[in-house]
Amino acid sequence: MASNETGIGIDLGTTKVMIYKEDEGIVINEPSVVAYDAESGEPIAFGQKAYEMVGKTHKNIIAEYPLKDGVISNYTLTKEMVKYFIGKAYNSKIVKPKVSICVPSAVTGIEENAVVDAAVSSGARQVLIIEEPIAAAIGAGINIVEANGNIIVDIGGGTTDIAVISLGGIVCSKSIKLAGNAIDREIIKMLKNKYSFYAGQKTAQQLKHEVADCLPSDENNRCFEIKGINLAKGLPGKLKVYTKDLQPVIDPIVDEYIIAIKNVLEITPPELSGDIFENGILLTGAGARLANLDKRLEQALKCKVYVAENCEQCVAIGTGKAFELATKGKLESGFRDVTPGLGKK
Repeated sequence: MASNETGIGIDLGTTKVMIYKEDEGIVINEPSVVAYDAESGEPIAFGQKAYEMVGKTHKNIIAEYPLKDGVISNYTLTKEMVKYFIGKAYNSKIVKPKVSICVPSAVTGIEENAVVDAAVSSGARQVLIIEEPIAAAIGAGINIVEANGNIIVDIGGGTTDIAVISLGGIVCSKSIKLAGNAIDREIIKMLKNKYSFYAGQKTAQQLKHEVADCLPSDENNRCFEIKGINLAKGLPGKLKVYTKDLQPVIDPIVDEYIIAIKNVLEITPPELSGDIFENGILLTGAGARLANLDKRLEQALKCKVYVAENCEQCVAIGTGKAFELATKGKLESGFRDVTPGLGKK
């Protein structure tokens, strides 16, 4: 890319929006939440400020995630959110940026167009869409342009994307709507059913990060005290939750990960399967931080599994760095120019 051209990469995730800017790295890392006026629908706050309102608003204000389980549930809010974050990350009125966006794998053409329109209206002179596993691999430092098979398991908030990559493209892949948010929902459900205790999504996320473990034992049976509502008494209360309490929640979801990975491995060409056995399985995304997930997968798949450094930021980093590979013509698939009136459709 020429020195007078500026590129930014956007990871438009179900729970987080991250923006990577050339020569600066990650410049935006905020929850993908929008707070808006319930009557007019006008946005009031975005990102971290809106996230702080979740569960604490009155009837005139609604704070929500406009992307749910890998799809855009409210494309008007999504469009406004994308426009806001691009303006926050890049406010030059002289040089217009190239924008590369990684969108959830299950988005429709209409939803994708809304995101593209938001980028263009924010001043982008060119908009490119990149597939999430390709971005994750690039961000993790894998040389994806070689004739060498690598398998990426990207566990986000709404979806888990599994893909075998070789020669700059996806050979085979699978996406399931089972990721971090599903774990949060199951934790909330378990607390209600087992303890008659109601806790919010933020508390469920804390339990997932602080207490949950894919290989629980007596030695790592951690405890975390949460606050919420005692449904039996109808009053605010506290509850101690232990690692082993979450095992019935974690086990079925990890089992689904294992099944999905096996399904992809079964359709992988033999030559690439040999590469994967040597290279191992790479975990990216916030869900990769689930305690001992790599060890649990290793036991089930009989293959080395490792978590990428800065796993949460891999997609955003790869989305920004993909410009260089695309410019050199080394990304034959998984990277599309969707600039209205200019790019490929």
